[in-house]
Amino acid sequence: MKYLLLLLLVGYVVWRWRAGQRARTVPPRPAGPVQTEPIAMVACAGCGLHVPITQAVTAGAQYFCSASHREAAGV
Repeated sequence: MKYLLLLLLVGYVVWRWRAGQRARTVPPRPAGPVQTEPIAMVACAGCGLHVPITQAVTAGAQYFCSASHREAAGV
């Protein structure tokens, strides 16, 4: 009986040691997608909402958040 308990104790120690080794060798995950440059924001000439310049609707030198605001401005 004492050999069985000793064997279980040794098995438990080895199992915990190996679990600790695996936890240290796991590489850290990247935080998320890395954006290299900020995107310029522009204000809508109709309502003042700031939108990314890539999504803004333009009319001349003015920027709008949607086509309906551009049409409401008469441009």
